[in-house]
Amino acid sequence: MVRAPHLNIVPFVSVDHMMKLVLRIGVETFLKELAGYVEEDFRRWEVFDKTPRVAAHSAEGVIELMPTSDGQLYGFKYVNGHPKNMREGLQTVVAFGALSDAGNGYPMLLTEMTLLTALRTAATSSLAARYLAPKGARCMAIIGNGAQSEFQAMAFKALLGIDRLRLYDLDPAATAKCARNLAGQGFAIETCRSPEEAVEGAQIITTVTADKQFATILTDNMVGPGVHINAVGGDCPGKTELHPDILRRSDIFVEYPPQTRIEGEIQQLPPDYPVNELWEVIAGKREGRRDARQITLFDSVGFATEDFSALRYVRDKIAGTGLYEELDLLADPDDPRDLFGMLLRCQKAVA
Repeated sequence: MVRAPHLNIVPFVSVDHMMKLVLRIGVETFLKELAGYVEEDFRRWEVFDKTPRVAAHSAEGVIELMPTSDGQLYGFKYVNGHPKNMREGLQTVVAFGALSDAGNGYPMLLTEMTLLTALRTAATSSLAARYLAPKGARCMAIIGNGAQSEFQAMAFKALLGIDRLRLYDLDPAATAKCARNLAGQGFAIETCRSPEEAVEGAQIITTVTADKQFATILTDNMVGPGVHINAVGGDCPGKTELHPDILRRSDIFVEYPPQTRIEGEIQQLPPDYPVNELWEVIAGKREGRRDARQITLFDSVGFATEDFSALRYVRDKIAGTGLYEELDLLADPDDPRDLFGMLLRCQKAVA
């Protein structure tokens, strides 16, 4: 753990630092280790403060805060979701976050989380699939080949051994980008002309599209017995990817039901529709996959504990690397009661 010599100094991990940290550790190792932290925190789910994320919605997108605490540490993430940004040459999702000491309230880490969110989302998806996907699955369809798609592929390879990909996107250029980026990473890749073609022979189907609308990316006749669906793209009110009939045929697993019922695929179902909580499966309190014909669905919207896990992981991994800056972030007068005196002393020093 990095502890600055003075409490006013907070380690800051920039985008450049994050990229270098990921590459130094290795993408697959980073994803596997991060998934381990996510799994560890799911096992102690009951100690966390939990609340649906605080969201400010507009016609163009959403800005959210995602806070949680285990009583020792407090973490939060600021994140947006603006699908129209891509048309303007901007990221659909950008994020940053902080980790603090819950005992005194002082921040211990400030970090970029645009890259880190992509990594933690993929790590969580593959972790869930380890409990829910059919045994021995090797082939995955990825429908939606935008910014998240390569991270999903790499995580499923690292945690489950997926080595065959079937790619589809409405924009052929996105599919070409995804295939190009994943070339040489140990995959047999087939680009497809339709979602129906993409799901042929796939044991895992990942949907990760971006449009903020009720959409039907998968219809009921496209999902056969034994498939695991990793539904990532539906993550805010009015934004879904699956036909409701698929939900009714599936055993549904979610992170935090009060949030998923608002933002996930299950917003299409009655508010009391039965679902399974992923943490209970990971903690051994509930069964995940029961048999080879079961259809499992991870209705992933992302939850604050996963960001908390990612913040913990980065804090631990930057120790001794130098891959951070020391920010003079907090006022730290010699006498905590004399904040104005600190200002006066600065005035004398610059006079």
